[in-house]
Amino acid sequence: MANGTQSRVFGNRAPEHVLILASGEKIRHMTIRPWMAAVSVCVVGALAIGYLGATSYLVIRDDLIGATMARQARMQHDYEDRISALRAQLDRITSRQLLDQQVVEQKVEKLLEQQNALFSRHGKLGSLLDRAEESGIVPSAGTSSSPTSAYQAEGKDKQASVSHGLDAIEGLLSNHSAPADLGVANPLAYTPLRENLADRADRIFSKVTLSLKDIEKRQIVKIADLTTGASQTADAITSILRRTGVQVAAAPPTEPDPGIGGPYVQPQLFSDTFDTSLDDLDSALNRLESVRDVARELPFGNPAPGRSVTSRFGNRMDPFVGRLALHAGIDFQAETGDDVKSTGAGKVVVAGPSAGYGNLVEIDHGQGITTRYGHMSRILVRAGETVAPGEVIGRAGSTGRSTGPHVHYEVRRDGSPVDPVHFLNAGMKLDNYLN
Repeated sequence: MANGTQSRVFGNRAPEHVLILASGEKIRHMTIRPWMAAVSVCVVGALAIGYLGATSYLVIRDDLIGATMARQARMQHDYEDRISALRAQLDRITSRQLLDQQVVEQKVEKLLEQQNALFSRHGKLGSLLDRAEESGIVPSAGTSSSPTSAYQAEGKDKQASVSHGLDAIEGLLSNHSAPADLGVANPLAYTPLRENLADRADRIFSKVTLSLKDIEKRQIVKIADLTTGASQTADAITSILRRTGVQVAAAPPTEPDPGIGGPYVQPQLFSDTFDTSLDDLDSALNRLESVRDVARELPFGNPAPGRSVTSRFGNRMDPFVGRLALHAGIDFQAETGDDVKSTGAGKVVVAGPSAGYGNLVEIDHGQGITTRYGHMSRILVRAGETVAPGEVIGRAGSTGRSTGPHVHYEVRRDGSPVDPVHFLNAGMKLDNYLN
């Protein structure tokens, strides 16, 4: 190997380094080039660096693994916390939806109870409306000739409206989605859906409640109108009867039941307005029917309809003796054989000849009032029979103390004669209230 310490002189070439490899009889020469030395140094340096790197990795890998595991654990905890938050949010959504559904169901149940109560009230009111229609009572606020049919038609419209609202509520409940089927991209965005559902339910409940209240209000107004009409009609009939001297007994006051025994229960301090109005209407109709029954039994009819009056009640010159005498009744012009009719319902107490009356029929109508029909040519009833208003009780004639065929008619109260004209005038006024 040449000496490497020789000084380099310009123009002199450095000696080449030759590597001789001998193996037995074979000898090989390999010249070592500078680039080969550089490559060898680089390879050795790379190996040294790799060795150092591997050694360093082996030394600090536990720390790297621990840090990686800690980071993964943190990520896992974060995901678990997020999942827990989403589950809690979903539970809140579910609980709120269940609470909303319970509230809706309670409201529906309450509305159904109100509807059933109103419909049952309508059924109770139906019989009273029929009685009012039969009595000819028309509410003062209305002009319909048939209050029952008008009310029922109006009630059907309102019931259809309420039923439509209840159908909408049932649809709202049936379409109430489960929490898993909400289809919301962001689970946190549940508030608008709940608010929309609540708003929709509130709108439906408001409409149905207003419809039910409107029905109840109309029912009470209708009852009040009918009660007023019945009371006014009864007052008018009573006033007419009083002007003829007939006193209609008022309904006896109801005395509280003293009771015998039983468990103590708190008293009902407030009564239902509707039930109270029904009781008032029933009382008014009962009073109206009572005074009408009294009026129909009393003699307010005409014994000879369409016939003129030839002699009135009071003092007059007697046709037989020619001096002043009391004419206790009135005379109607009639031909022999004309019908003589009862002026009211009652019981026949006299049917036969009676002194100056000739053939006489006397009818007791109650309350101390009787009527007499004299001078008849023929009697068609017998004593003890009950007659109806307008029933033919005999034929006109001129029997007894009479100068010609006519109908002699008297009205007596407690045996004393009164002017029948008062009853005839009252009958014409009562005709509108009784028929």
